[in-house]
Amino acid sequence: MSELAGKTAYVTGSGRGIGRAVALKLAAEGAHVVVNDLEAEPAEDVVAAITAAGGDAVAAVGSVTDADFAERFVSAGLDAFGGIDIIVNNAGYTWDAMIHKMSDEQFEAMLDVHLMAPFRILRAAAGPIRDMAKREAEEGREVFRKIVNISSVSGTNGNTGQSNYASGKAGLIGLTKTLAKEWGRSKVNVNAVAFGYIETRMTEVSDEKKTVTVDGKTVSVGIPSKVIEGVKASIPLGRAGTPDEAANGVYLLCSPESDYITGQVLMVDGGMSL
Repeated sequence: MSELAGKTAYVTGSGRGIGRAVALKLAAEGAHVVVNDLEAEPAEDVVAAITAAGGDAVAAVGSVTDADFAERFVSAGLDAFGGIDIIVNNAGYTWDAMIHKMSDEQFEAMLDVHLMAPFRILRAAAGPIRDMAKREAEEGREVFRKIVNISSVSGTNGNTGQSNYASGKAGLIGLTKTLAKEWGRSKVNVNAVAFGYIETRMTEVSDEKKTVTVDGKTVSVGIPSKVIEGVKASIPLGRAGTPDEAANGVYLLCSPESDYITGQVLMVDGGMSL
């Protein structure tokens, strides 16, 4: 299949988990992909997987929260492939605590990675997108571009212990709806996907205390089995989603079939938020 043939897609946080699945899905549909991860090895692994399958990809390694990342990320794709057609703002993590135990650093870190970083990336892409759209309009061509911001049911419904994460993800929905209005004249569809419980290394079942280091911060990962059973019981489809199923939801909003859909939040949660 090649619905995205010739398109260039930028996917943050695409070295692992949902982001990796998104990058592989878009590549399988014909897109050139700019892969990002905090570390070089997982990013290069995804690039290698895409090229081995006959696709094209480059890596842009680094933290999306770095002040110079947005310009570097956009330049990586323009230099390699010459275009901007799809941007998926996926990078992020959780750093939970009840509000009375939450530090300023914890709260600000979630706003930085889930809201400030996408803002900077989209701002950096705005000029090139406007220039391309203007040329296409002068040529009498209608070319649609796609922005997909990754939110969460925590951002739409709130979640205990996640005032920081929920605030960042809710803010991202506001950014999505605003840019849908600002960029509509440039034929840019700006939408969000709100995930429910998707199985990744951050949400794996674990009754032992586990941590990982993310961008220099030690954060807890894993969910106790008793909690998991309760979560699954709240999902009408009866189970967690897979990274591939999450990627399919993102792909829907990157495909030509979404050309008249903008400013929307697609719930990919198995009915969890009903």
